[in-house]
Amino acid sequence: MKVEGHANLNRDDNSNAIINTSNSEYNNYISLRNKRRQKSNRIDNMENELKDLKDDINEIKNLLRALSNG
Repeated sequence: MKVEGHANLNRDDNSNAIINTSNSEYNNYISLRNKRRQKSNRIDNMENELKDLKDDINEIKNLLRALSNG
């Protein structure tokens, strides 16, 4: 059943849900979702790399302290 005033929207008779039948809108949604995931993954990777760098710096500092006390 078509939703009045919306060419790409249909109402499911069983669940009463509104369904968008536009392939281009669906493809746009998938594209945007993938871009958001990539951005989130990129940020997660950068945070992990920053943590690794901090750990490396602390290790270097500890080695320098040990050498200077040694």
